[in-house]
Amino acid sequence: MATQYVREFFRVGPARQDHVVATRCGISVGLPLLTLLAMDRFDLMIFAAFGAFTGIYGRGEAHGARLRHQGEFGVLIMLVMFLGALTAMADAGPWGIVFGTTVVAGLWSLAVNYFQLRPAGVIFFTFGYAAIGSIPLTAPLWQAMLTGLASVVLAMLIGISSRLVPAWRTSMAAPPRPQFTHEHWREFRVEAGASALAALTAGTLATVVGLGHNYWAMVAAVAPIAGPSLAQRVKKGVHRILGTFAGVAVAGLLLAPRPEPWVLVLMVIVLQFSAEMFVLRHYALALIFITPLALIMTELAAPTDPRELMVDRALQTAIGALVGISLVYLMHQRTIREKNRRRYQRRRQDGA
Repeated sequence: MATQYVREFFRVGPARQDHVVATRCGISVGLPLLTLLAMDRFDLMIFAAFGAFTGIYGRGEAHGARLRHQGEFGVLIMLVMFLGALTAMADAGPWGIVFGTTVVAGLWSLAVNYFQLRPAGVIFFTFGYAAIGSIPLTAPLWQAMLTGLASVVLAMLIGISSRLVPAWRTSMAAPPRPQFTHEHWREFRVEAGASALAALTAGTLATVVGLGHNYWAMVAAVAPIAGPSLAQRVKKGVHRILGTFAGVAVAGLLLAPRPEPWVLVLMVIVLQFSAEMFVLRHYALALIFITPLALIMTELAAPTDPRELMVDRALQTAIGALVGISLVYLMHQRTIREKNRRRYQRRRQDGA
């Protein structure tokens, strides 16, 4: 049995035109960052980078569905960046970041499920809010938001750019709105509550321990919450820990020579492309690229000691992932109790 799990862990799924999505995402993040590099505006790069995450959504969907879902993500990420910027301006401190990220994790989880966004979960929103809220806002707020908006719009345009080739055009029809039952909304509320509790618990532990960058723990904690089954959620949490540790080592090799900013931007483009090549095929492998990508984005926005940053990332990811996996297990136990309760009620009704 153990051999089977080990074999499964190292299995890389088949490619499904991943290079197409990876190219779109690489261009979406590369063009804004290169433009800001030419303008010497490093203070705006973090807003451009989070806006570029719009390109990740609608993967493999028809053009109409992709445009709708990317637009919905764009609105949600703009709200997150705005709230993060206000938090930075207020100098809320570590506990303010914990409280704000908890609120974002809960409310944005409901929004993601309502809009049926894929990839599921709130990892990009918690990361966006906490990362922006944790660094000083040195640019005017209107410039920061305009940069984020321009990056969102660019990613959406790139997302439907294949319509320029007639043979690649797909339907522009909007996706049908799903009809949610009371059971759906109950599950949405449970997942939102779990996401908020995961962020609050992990953020509290990280802050009490006294490690810097407490948001890494919160990001890792919410990562396993969204998933189709207990096995998939636990697997995602384990991949998160092991992939992050490997990614931290890669980040150390990349940041050790103290590369110039233009080299860091090129690294972001290559790492974004590589992450999208593997994120659906092997999550831990993708994290080997995602982890240095996130660290370099933070380094561009607020340069610090890379070694301290990497230690914080590794330790806090372990804290957060363990919190997330624990909550996933508790959610699974709740599901079992709920099924048993319904089975018992049906039996009583049949007996009556």
